[in-house]
Amino acid sequence: MATATQVTTPLPGTLRLGWERTRFELRTYFRERDAVVFIFAYPVIMLAIFATVFGQDGASVDVGDVRIPFAQYFLPGMVATGVMLSSFQNLAISIAVERDEGALKRLRATPLPPASYFVGKVGQVLLSSLLQTTLLLAVARVVFDVPLPADAARWATFAWVFVLGTATGSVCGVAYSSIPRSGRAASAVVTPVVLVLQFISGVFFQFDQLPAWMQQVAALFPLKWMAQGMRSVFLPDAAEQLEVGGSWQLGMVAAVLLVWLVGGLVLGVRTFRWRRRDDG
Repeated sequence: MATATQVTTPLPGTLRLGWERTRFELRTYFRERDAVVFIFAYPVIMLAIFATVFGQDGASVDVGDVRIPFAQYFLPGMVATGVMLSSFQNLAISIAVERDEGALKRLRATPLPPASYFVGKVGQVLLSSLLQTTLLLAVARVVFDVPLPADAARWATFAWVFVLGTATGSVCGVAYSSIPRSGRAASAVVTPVVLVLQFISGVFFQFDQLPAWMQQVAALFPLKWMAQGMRSVFLPDAAEQLEVGGSWQLGMVAAVLLVWLVGGLVLGVRTFRWRRRDDG
């Protein structure tokens, strides 16, 4: 007696599923119009405010014979904080909400590999951050006449600081998403951390003019180094002397971001939860 042969179709690979998950995450992300408008508009609005307030009557940051308009000086910090909003803050809040609503629990019951889920999250952050940064640079160039780098070496630095900073913010956001006890508490737990880091990391003020203790605290966190790496891209070489170490310290920028990337990855693997705390 002949028996029917059961044919099972193997699932696509992890990366293929990760790309499909990235597309899904992008569609979901852009449906949340309020959050998207805030994340995209925040760096642009803050750049406009600080450039207008500090740049009155032609005021600028003077480094010897070099004058740096405030719009140009604040641009690197706004690029860095935009990446942090799109990566760390976005993922820490959205994953906490997904867990609280039971979406992660249902997703875990599907054949989707966990790695593909995280690839989708990081892919969404990379693409949305790139779009957000492009918008910010366009506004800075067109509206505030900020000169953009003309040589390939600076853009290469921008590329690795951007990618490494985005990846670091993403894994730290995934790890931090386990701290809020509920989706409703996520914003209250995440947003103050981001605001404090912005104030102490040279985003809203000249970093060399902050108190020494504040500079030392900021140096423990990735946003300060991301902003410093971006300053090496968008500011003239003369501005290097304004840095605490008297140089851009790009090796240290890479080292600190890598340490946080690895640390966030290890912590995320150990602490990530697919269920709510009260769900077993």
